[in-house]
Amino acid sequence: MSRALPKYNKRRVALIGSAAAVALSGAVIATSALAGTPAKSDGAANARTLASPGTITCPDVASELPAVPASAKAEVDRNLTLLQTQIQEADKRLQTTVGQGGPNFVNNAILGPLKDKRVSTLDRIAIAIGRTTTKPTGLDSLAACTLNASGSGSAATGAAAPSTAATRQSGTGASTTAGGSTGAGTITCPDVASELPAVPASAKAEVDRNLTLLQTQIQEADKRLQTTVGQGGPNFVNNAILGPLKDKRVSTIDRIAIAIGRTTTKPTGLDSLAACTLTK
Repeated sequence: MSRALPKYNKRRVALIGSAAAVALSGAVIATSALAGTPAKSDGAANARTLASPGTITCPDVASELPAVPASAKAEVDRNLTLLQTQIQEADKRLQTTVGQGGPNFVNNAILGPLKDKRVSTLDRIAIAIGRTTTKPTGLDSLAACTLNASGSGSAATGAAAPSTAATRQSGTGASTTAGGSTGAGTITCPDVASELPAVPASAKAEVDRNLTLLQTQIQEADKRLQTTVGQGGPNFVNNAILGPLKDKRVSTIDRIAIAIGRTTTKPTGLDSLAACTLTK
């Protein structure tokens, strides 16, 4: 009896040890499975987040151009490359601002500003060609881009952009403007007219037209400032309003300098007047 007891104890210990090993193995497997699950879930979520905004599609410009004179080819190619860069930048902004702003955020902060940039770039292409041969018309119809995304709703239509183009033709010619009384602040831009040299008579009409356009651009930016209060993050105003406004002013000021330079010395340094500020 006393000799059999140790054997029994050994068997009991062996059984207990095996059970413990099985339980421990199960715990390790369960823990590993639990630990692995979030990683797979996070990866799927990240993939959905990156894919969900969709892609920006713009009309092809190169295929719509007439024969480009050799004298204009370098400038046209440079602006065609710029058009592609603008799409890439807008697409990057689309990916990095998912979930920001209200239902019109994509139109107001991405598609609208992209269209404005494309209008200016297309205009430079037309001007470059027109210096040697007939200036192409109607290229601005290629400016608007769309968002291809499932369930994107009104954001895919680019509906906000036409209103910008429609109001671009009005203005008073001044170079500063004040915002409304909504608490959004005031957009202030440097005065361009007072910094110009004597404008030749042959350039006056074009210069005046672009000075008016500068004011219209400020009015459009001010309207966007008032109607997007509370949208986006802390850099929304800079990224969606002041930045695009500066880009448009750079192009318009450049056209003023080119117009003057056709008859007399082309003024330089005017692009320093492009940046505007928000005063609250």
